[in-house]
Amino acid sequence: MIKQILILLAAGMATVPVVADTPVYLDSSRDIEERVEDALSRMTTAEKVAILHAQSKFSSPGVARLGIRGLWTTDGPHGIRPEVLWDEWDQAGWTNDSCVAFPALTCLAATWNPEMSALYGRSLGEEALYRGKDVVLGPGVNIYRTPLNGRNFEYMGEDPYLASKMVVPYVKGMQDLGVAACVKHYALNNQEKNRHTTNVIVDDRTLYEIYLPAFKAAVQEGGAWSIMGAYNYYQDQHLCHNDRMLNGILKGEWGFDGAVISDWGGTHDTAQAITNGLDLEFGSWTNGLSNGTSNAYDNYYLANPYLEMLAKGEADPKTLDDKARRVLRLIFRTSMNNCKPVGSMCSEAHYAAARRIGGEGIVLLKNDRNILPLPLDKPVRLLVVGENALKMMTVGGGSSSLKVQREISPLDGLKSAAPAGTVVDFARGYVGDVTGEYNGVTSGQDLSESRSAQELIADAVAKAADADYVIFVGGLNKSSGQDCEDSDRGSLSLPYGQDEVITALAKANPNLIVVNVSGNAVAMPWVKQVPAILQAWFLGSEAGNSIADVLFGKVNPSGKLPMTFPVKLEDVAAHAVGEYPGVKRADADIWDEKYNEGVLVGYRWHDTKKIKPLFPFGHGLSYTTFAYGKPTVDRKEMAAGETMTVTVPVTNTGNREGAEIVQLYVTDVKAPVERPAKELKGFRKITLAPGETKEITFTVSPDDLAYFDADAHKWATHPGKYRVHVASSSADIASTIPFTLK
Repeated sequence: MIKQILILLAAGMATVPVVADTPVYLDSSRDIEERVEDALSRMTTAEKVAILHAQSKFSSPGVARLGIRGLWTTDGPHGIRPEVLWDEWDQAGWTNDSCVAFPALTCLAATWNPEMSALYGRSLGEEALYRGKDVVLGPGVNIYRTPLNGRNFEYMGEDPYLASKMVVPYVKGMQDLGVAACVKHYALNNQEKNRHTTNVIVDDRTLYEIYLPAFKAAVQEGGAWSIMGAYNYYQDQHLCHNDRMLNGILKGEWGFDGAVISDWGGTHDTAQAITNGLDLEFGSWTNGLSNGTSNAYDNYYLANPYLEMLAKGEADPKTLDDKARRVLRLIFRTSMNNCKPVGSMCSEAHYAAARRIGGEGIVLLKNDRNILPLPLDKPVRLLVVGENALKMMTVGGGSSSLKVQREISPLDGLKSAAPAGTVVDFARGYVGDVTGEYNGVTSGQDLSESRSAQELIADAVAKAADADYVIFVGGLNKSSGQDCEDSDRGSLSLPYGQDEVITALAKANPNLIVVNVSGNAVAMPWVKQVPAILQAWFLGSEAGNSIADVLFGKVNPSGKLPMTFPVKLEDVAAHAVGEYPGVKRADADIWDEKYNEGVLVGYRWHDTKKIKPLFPFGHGLSYTTFAYGKPTVDRKEMAAGETMTVTVPVTNTGNREGAEIVQLYVTDVKAPVERPAKELKGFRKITLAPGETKEITFTVSPDDLAYFDADAHKWATHPGKYRVHVASSSADIASTIPFTLK
């Protein structure tokens, strides 16, 4: 074998990998740290630098001389992205790179169920394994600060506690398989408008209480192996090489031992990338972002320019070793982990998981007259209206766009689920985005339409008059300016004249059900005219089946909102007192954006300022009913080191099985700093049979009462009076119990 390799090398095939003289660190039974140190001791300076930057659009090199494999990354966070050419964004043309699209992370958060998060991470990890991917670029946990953020659908809502509890099982479920989660976008990436040039100005208390907890949980509780930096600035430094965020907080305060990966093109300076915490640089073309020479990876900031600084003595070799050590650690945890399973792709188990997560995350916002569920015991006439009833939603939206093996539309899902004899008719209603292409993946749908808007409304209204039920499926899509990377929405309103369509349908038929497909809150000026409203999110491959399961009652809805639906944009703190989208500097192409609202984000703002929302955080109805009994506590006074137990009985008072999400909020009655009216500090999802009662127990500790003292740079509590609230949403409080912290 050695003779054959030498012959090939002599023939000029210098890229043929050569095994190490003594590759003892390949023994997977040895401790990872031991293997990393052994590998590091054998590497040349050039080899150490080489593993710190990409070698193709989505891969980075290993060390062929030592038999160390490189890393293959893939976009997530909802599915495994199709293959592109080595050095281009164009499709590679594979015919076996289709995937299962899982529901968007807003839907996952709406399940309020960590078990669903674990299932999600495990299922996505299995698809990554089968495709030979080592790092999945996700999940995203940036906080929902404004409903205009085009990328909110990729994140887990407005509350740091909820996002923290949901991200950990996702990370663990994936990494237990030997696939790294790359939690993103760290941090303060709360809008897409001016995302490369926005400098966020935020006080430390807000930073630590609102925008960092989910990342911290992913690192310290989930054990995340990699973190992706954000595009924007903080303290006038890009977040892909930001000294305070990466060195000070992530690696220093939290003890992160993994690799910091740049967003594609998020690196801008060699010296800052070296000193400010970046470990692995990815991107496109010459400098990682702008068009230029192809295959220019040696020109990256952490490539030849780094080598030149090292040669001149302008860079510390110890810093290089730290970066290489972190990347090697990522490699040995993933690509060099020979104990990984094979994985599976497009399996029925994955489709079942996607359908289950989708059904559990759908939120029943309104159900007057118990119009839902639709009858299964008799045939009826259904009219489905709206472009979103048939438009594929897995294509588009930016880097999370997918190439799926199949996608069940809401229209097809309803037709399949309807009982025998039921007639399902369709009317277009409105024309939105008739295209269906992103990055070379096409939906194959012909959505062209020659009729005018008024003709489409007239047709829908005429059909609605003869239907037993009308189901309008609309909302947003993944086109630019809606739920889409690199652009924010222009307003809170529904696009394409949908409000007019819904108003006309409500007048034509009293049994109107609106299914809103979106990753963001939308205005609903017609809310009082519509008896039933369903928030359906972007549900992936099984979208139509998940929606039909809920509409026909095969699944009892149990999702609750992970964000507040405001009545109008001016009710949102970022728009009322914040400086969205920022103020442009006179002397630079940088937009300073002050988070003037501080910790009052989402329901914290609405509750504290007594602004009634359209639908509150944590809201969601069921086809059954629940009664909360009187809660009890084991103590009314709590001292440092003690905990208080809150117990509440919950009973299913309806006639069918259902799941309820019991929420626990805490109020600081007289704080030395401004605090929200209440904050989520616990939740439990329980399933109850008709008439069944279960007791739910929460534990409250002094840590749950703490705020971040920016002056002392530590978490602090103060003695005094507090309240604990047992609730079914942030606005629906079942019971309140006062207690004292001694």
